[in-house]
Amino acid sequence: MRHIISVLVRNHPGVLSHVVGLFTRRSYNIESLAAGVTEDPEITRLTIVVGGDDLVLDQVMKQVNKLVDVLKVTDLKYDQAIARELAIITVNTTLYTRGSVIEIANVFGSKIVDMSEDTITLELSGTEKVLQNLLRLLTPFGISEMARTGIIALAMKSSESDR
Repeated sequence: MRHIISVLVRNHPGVLSHVVGLFTRRSYNIESLAAGVTEDPEITRLTIVVGGDDLVLDQVMKQVNKLVDVLKVTDLKYDQAIARELAIITVNTTLYTRGSVIEIANVFGSKIVDMSEDTITLELSGTEKVLQNLLRLLTPFGISEMARTGIIALAMKSSESDR
C-alpha cells in the first residue's frame, strides 16, 4: 500500500536528513520526496510517498513526530487529498511528428516551454495518473530528458457532502 505523508517541520538545516533517516532505518523505500517552504517562511512541508505496511508506517510516523523540529505529521489518504506532480519533459520530434506531439500536449493541458528543430519541451502539472498517461503517449516519439518533482499534496478541506 502507498502512503502520502505530510510532515511540517521548522525550517532549519539538517531537519530533512533526520526525518528521512527514520524512514531509512525502518527499511522504507521513499518513492518520492518534495520539500518546500509553506505560507510561513519558518516552516517547511515535506511530502513523502512511501509504500509499506500500515502498522510499521504508523510507528515510523510516531517516531518522526517526536523529533524536536517536527511540528505535525499527517498520513494523507489518496481519496482525501489534493495531490499533484510537476514534470518537464523533452520529446524528440521531426518536421513530421512535431504536430502530433503538440496535439498530445494540448489534450493534456501541457505548456510548451521550449522548442528546437528536433525537440519540444513540455511542462505539465497534474495527478500521477495524468502524467503517466502523457508519458505513455509521448514514449513512441522518444523522450530525451525528463525531470519530475515528486508528489506534493494537501488534505482536502471540503467534506464528502460538499461535493
